[in-house]
Amino acid sequence: MSFNSFGRVFRFTTWGESHGPALGAVVDGCPPGLTLSEGDIQPFLDRRRPGQSRFTTQRQEPDQVRILSGVFEGRTTGTPIALHIDNVDQRSKDYSDVAKAYRPSHADYAYDQKYGFRDYRGGGRSSARETAARVAAGAVARLVIPEVMITAWVEAIGGDAIDYAKFDAAEIGNNPFFCPDPDAAARWEALVDAARKDGSSLGAVVTCEATGVPAGWGAPLYAKLDSELAAACMSINAVKGFEIGDGFAAAALRGEENADAMRPGNDGGVAFLANHAGGIAGGIATGQPVRMRVAFKPTSSILIPVETITRDGEASEIRTKGRHDPCVGIRGVPVVEAMVALVLADQKLLHRAQIG
Repeated sequence: MSFNSFGRVFRFTTWGESHGPALGAVVDGCPPGLTLSEGDIQPFLDRRRPGQSRFTTQRQEPDQVRILSGVFEGRTTGTPIALHIDNVDQRSKDYSDVAKAYRPSHADYAYDQKYGFRDYRGGGRSSARETAARVAAGAVARLVIPEVMITAWVEAIGGDAIDYAKFDAAEIGNNPFFCPDPDAAARWEALVDAARKDGSSLGAVVTCEATGVPAGWGAPLYAKLDSELAAACMSINAVKGFEIGDGFAAAALRGEENADAMRPGNDGGVAFLANHAGGIAGGIATGQPVRMRVAFKPTSSILIPVETITRDGEASEIRTKGRHDPCVGIRGVPVVEAMVALVLADQKLLHRAQIG
């Protein structure tokens, strides 16, 4: 079967395809009485919207959201919230070659093997276009967790990483790369331009930090906060890796190096001397910033010819026409933030249900 829903108490379902008439999400389990309008959602969609620079796909989609249900007189009612986004700039003819042969590293072949047929127009359901619905749902989730601040940025493109000594959060919104290092952003202009002109693409690493997450959110074993975050981020199109805290680097440390030492804090609290664990221990938040890294592969749709097979199993090659992101990880920033918000809203309500 197909799974199109995510979450336990705060739950959302996305629907729609890349080249269908519209797409959207249904958010269920949202507490009643929260102030909500399209204006609370649109700014997040605008950050993800395509066609805003030469470094993203030139598909022109306004991504205007409409709330169809679940809100009365400006407040959530506790019933399902239906969110609708029209598709207005499809060019299905660009995918005539994709109908005959599979794009390597794309979901074309896997979808065909599972379902026996597929919507080849832009990848249908496997298109990153689906993430617009996630961002809309994530904007609703943020209303449930006003105590939490979620910030993501691009840490590296094509293997070229930022210098954390030059980290400036104010720079994240000042360039088309969501980059906190202005020098790296300048380098990335040439890097992404070169890949785009070559008809190729680049991968990226997105880092996300959630501050204000109270100690205690999460659960042992099968609903660990870090495993839920991993599942959420790994479900994003083109994501191939996920780390909490030091992640794989922790495997190279000794125990005393990896320990997040503690001291008595103010008012009977705890002062942590490090955060190698990324704010989660035993699947439960420690109260420290929850920090994660997400790896995006290079966009699979490229103009450089690549060897493949046709649907009939014959040897062929394909170059994908159309409008595609030269680095899909750039617009992945608001998507990662949305998925983190959706998990944290769900975990807050789960915590409240058990602990009170």
